[in-house]
Amino acid sequence: MSDAEWLAGTDPTEMCWFLRDQASDRKFRLLIVACGRRARPQIGAAKFVLGVDATERFCEGTATEEEIRQFNLSRPNAAAVAVQVMRFGQRHAEHAGPQAEAAAQLALLRDIFGNSFRSIAQDPEWLTSTAVALARGMYEARDFSAMPILADALQDAGCDNEAVLEHCRGPGPHVRGCWVVDLILGRS
Repeated sequence: MSDAEWLAGTDPTEMCWFLRDQASDRKFRLLIVACGRRARPQIGAAKFVLGVDATERFCEGTATEEEIRQFNLSRPNAAAVAVQVMRFGQRHAEHAGPQAEAAAQLALLRDIFGNSFRSIAQDPEWLTSTAVALARGMYEARDFSAMPILADALQDAGCDNEAVLEHCRGPGPHVRGCWVVDLILGRS
């Protein structure tokens, strides 16, 4: 896959497979959580909902031993599971259809992974108390409405990276694992 193919890509499962050797299991698990939460209304199964929530807690290191065992959360190859969850969501997308669901999943994938062809390193100058507090608050609350304010704080700290600033000011969606928030918080 090339940079142009990444930017123009329309198949989130293909892009997920492309990333499988480049990204952390945490990122793939957070993609599972984001896609799983989209699929909740169609599925409604209590075990599915519990599994999605347990997966998020596993990413945070707060899942119980019982949850880890029950949902097999420590298994490797989270990319393959993410692809299965995305395909399941596309098959059961009653509200808008499979193509609309794939587009929504693609937006989540790009929010979490960014563009692997244009990696951006954390600049210590950007890590002001304001920027870090905003990023941490959004992450913990799962409320990313302050992303434009984070862009302003980063710009005030000397960030002139267009990809970072555009992502923060863009329409989203933004979820736990957002590549800019993770960059600020030093998560991978």
